[in-house]
Amino acid sequence: MSTKPFNAIGIGVTFSPNLKANIYEAARLSLMFNSRLILIHVGEKSSDKEAKFQSILESFTSDDLDVELVFKLGKTVDVILSASKEKSIDLLILGALQRENFLKYYVGSIARKITRRAECSVLLLVKPSEERVQCEHVVVNGLKDPKTEQTISLAFYVAHTLGADKVTVVEEITEEELAIKVEDDKSLRMANIAKERIRLRENSRVKRIIENIPRTYTNDIAIKSQPIFGQKGYSIGHYAQIARADLLVMNAPSKMTFWDRLFPHDIEHILTELPTDVLIIQ
Repeated sequence: MSTKPFNAIGIGVTFSPNLKANIYEAARLSLMFNSRLILIHVGEKSSDKEAKFQSILESFTSDDLDVELVFKLGKTVDVILSASKEKSIDLLILGALQRENFLKYYVGSIARKITRRAECSVLLLVKPSEERVQCEHVVVNGLKDPKTEQTISLAFYVAHTLGADKVTVVEEITEEELAIKVEDDKSLRMANIAKERIRLRENSRVKRIIENIPRTYTNDIAIKSQPIFGQKGYSIGHYAQIARADLLVMNAPSKMTFWDRLFPHDIEHILTELPTDVLIIQ
């Protein structure tokens, strides 16, 4: 893992009620990760707009924040994606929308399209705040996948940088992996034995991954491995919610097809109903 995975952080900015909070969140993260910050505005450039953005950024002037404003005309999704590529953005920050039930957040149509097509990592913010809210608990997927080792490593880097004190690695295991149909007491005992074997196997696999992470990022952090039997995507989202995680870190999907959108699974469950801030690692 690179010692500086996020060289450039980008955020799409519009004149919404959350403008100041979004910029504050992005600026703080840029300083923490020692990254450039690129504000992307879809629309014409004007002195009034520049003055508005600069006035919000004034709070970070003394911190020597490296920031650039990008103004570009076009369709919102295409502009943000093209600007992200042109400016070599490593982490793109997007705001999530709030449902009528104040406990539930979801990704709006524009953010959803960007998330599916982005070639960089994406951070979905559900509750941007002008005042910093301490990140204490990070949950990361530990499913068996070629991308998982990098995702777990980066989750620990992020947790360390944000000052979190706990990381939980969740291994989602489908019931199909048991291959035992519970019909009576005997089959129930066999199923429980099989579950325990899978738990031990998964915990051992995750432990090997964590052992290869620099101790700088794992020291002073309480580490928990949590195997969960259930539907992938939905299970980890539910766990992050009940565990009151401050950040959920997930692998980016390998590819997204029409059928993935029609029959949601894995990351699509997360995008449907965000349990907390979500970092999708590309």
